[in-house]
Amino acid sequence: MHCLILGAAAGGGFPQWNCGCPLCNLARAGDPRARPRTQVSIAASADQERWLIVGASPDLRQQILENPAMAPRGPRHSPIAGVVLVSADVDGLAGLLVLREQQRLRIFAPDSILAILRDNRLFAALDPALVEQVPIRAHQPVDTGLGLTLTLLEMPGKVPLYHEDRSAAAAEKATTYAARLDANGRTAIVAPACAEITPAVLDRLAAADVLFFDGTLFTDDEMITAGVGQKTGRRMGHISVSGPEGSLAGLAGVKARRIYVHINNTNPMLLEGSPEYAAVRAAGFEVGFDGMAVEIT
Repeated sequence: MHCLILGAAAGGGFPQWNCGCPLCNLARAGDPRARPRTQVSIAASADQERWLIVGASPDLRQQILENPAMAPRGPRHSPIAGVVLVSADVDGLAGLLVLREQQRLRIFAPDSILAILRDNRLFAALDPALVEQVPIRAHQPVDTGLGLTLTLLEMPGKVPLYHEDRSAAAAEKATTYAARLDANGRTAIVAPACAEITPAVLDRLAAADVLFFDGTLFTDDEMITAGVGQKTGRRMGHISVSGPEGSLAGLAGVKARRIYVHINNTNPMLLEGSPEYAAVRAAGFEVGFDGMAVEIT
């Protein structure tokens, strides 16, 4: 199986358009230690001809232009044959509007997410004669027709921001999803959002050869201490990387190659050579970046 990180950042990208934090300023200045990153999206293929994309990033057009594997092979063609939606957040849906140019593809998602597409007239731009919406249920394998078997795995999360009560002090818990992709006896799991590592989560991740996992914040109060926000990672439905309840500790026993994605612009592990970056690497994890190719042999 072939995987390609089209984008590794959280919402807003890195640098974020309206953020002047030290890390974003380093990225804007071209510091090689702080690679710019677009918003998270992962592509997978069994044959390097047809690709399935997990997460329809708002930056999808830029990602297609920057990755030759996503380029058309003819006058009107795309190797992107399908999209998997694992959350109803804007950051995971908005890129669908980039794919409205009379291109045949399939959208795989739970019916709760497809209902959001049906209820929002903007997504009517996706011609139903060409774009097939395929409802799927969690934990039930689906043949995508691309040499990849897709299984949605339930993960602890929260409701999308536009659906929550913004005056509430805590996030309303809800199910989000990871995408398990199987091809040729190999397994990749894409889990860009996870609020907590439970025994059930560990059981679902155990089969992975490669795991792309939620790396949003290094510490729970990171955005508050950086002076750029008022929400903790827990409030946003994301587990922290560090700490006794963080993902470095929680995923220590997972045998897969572990790569962080959905990394917020304030996360110090974005700076190569930083103590946080070194801690992640010393623990056997990797910090994902745009254009990172992962071959699962």
